Order: sequence, then structure tokens, then C-alpha cells
Amino acid sequence: GLDLGFELSASFAASMLLRLAVAAALFVSAEGLLGSVARATAPAAACSRADLAMRVFDWKTRGSEAPALEGLDLGSLSKSPGSAHRAARKGRGISAGQGATCGFGTRGQKSRSGHSTRPGFEGGQIPLYRRLPKFVGRPTGPGHTKTEYEIIKVSALNQLDDGAEVDYAALLAARAVSKSKRKLNKVVGAADKLTVKNLKVRAHAFTSSARAEIEALGGSCIELSPTTGEPVAA
Repeated sequence: GLDLGFELSASFAASMLLRLAVAAALFVSAEGLLGSVARATAPAAACSRADLAMRVFDWKTRGSEAPALEGLDLGSLSKSPGSAHRAARKGRGISAGQGATCGFGTRGQKSRSGHSTRPGFEGGQIPLYRRLPKFVGRPTGPGHTKTEYEIIKVSALNQLDDGAEVDYAALLAARAVSKSKRKLNKVVGAADKLTVKNLKVRAHAFTSSARAEIEALGGSCIELSPTTGEPVAA
């Protein structure tokens, strides 16, 4: 029994010594590894930052000095050397990468010369300018902003008396004109000449020939404002 106990204590002591030796070896190796990593990372980080700065600006390798940051403003800015590239030469052989189809693909509407579609085209569906509601009595298309007048010919003024004050309501009462959905009136010339004298014609616009014909017979042309309907100061 004594021999067995002595053998067990000896084996236990040996195992403990072995564990301590292994732990010491691991500690020493770990310390050496951490030290080498710390020594290697500090210069590496500095080198990587320097390389990054040179890659971003890259002035010295291209024959130009870096601009002074103290005097840098919008007037002294310049593009980085090497950042500008010449335009790609298309259609100069397939080895250049942009030959034959020149980057437009093979066949199809978008590969043809000129514009592929007209402005406002939406692939065949109802375009926006046709989906929007229309204004009743107003033209559509390019002339939708045109000012439209109800035309009054100077020959219609012959149905009034000399020296009368003429507007669209007076002409309508004299049955010289018919009802109109337009709010603005314009007096124009006609084949039949004006014979009534000293008329005061009120309208929103006059042609030069109609104005000359009215004033030649002693009349006057009073131009009205299209928004207020009041006479416009000459």
C-alpha cells in the first residue's frame, strides 16, 4: 500500500511539472508573437497611409508637384494629372473593343443612326400630353398658349350711326355680330370699307389697317385691357 501511494504521488508531481512547463512555453511564445505583431503593425500602418495618400493624389509619380494647401482656392484648382482620358475611337476595329457595332449592340431600334424615338414617345402607351385633360375651347399642341380673339370686321361698324360709341355689346344689339364664346375682341380690316364717321370703337386689339381706317374718318380706337376690361392708357 505504501509503494502504491508513493507511485501515485510521483506520477501526479510529474504531470503537474509537465503542465507548468507547457504553460510557460505557451506564455513565452504568445508574448513573442504579440511583440512581433505590434512591431510589424506600426510601420505597416504608416506605410499604408502614405501609400493611400500617394494613390489618391499621385502627384510626384506624374511629374507635377502637389499644390500648396494654404493657397488653394476655387481659382487655383486643377484636375489631377492623368485623370483626363481621350475620347474613345469607335468603329476602328474589333481589337479596340468598340469596333463593328461601336457599343450599340446588334440590330434593334436603339442601334440605328439618329434618334431612336421622338420627344414625348413613351413606347406606344398613351403619352403624358394625351393623358392630361384638355381645356374646352382651347387649342392643343404647340398653339395652346395662343391668344384667340373674336374677329370684328370694320364693315360691321357701318350698321351704327355717326359719332356712336361702339363695343361688342352695341354691335350685338344691332345684330351686326353674333354671340361668341371668346372674351377678347379684335377689330380687323375688310373688303367693304368703313363709311361711318366719328366712331369711338372699344376693343381689346386693333390691326394697323383697321385703326388707320377708323381714324381717317375722325374716329378713335380705345384699346381695352384683356384682364380688367378697362381702357389702357396710351
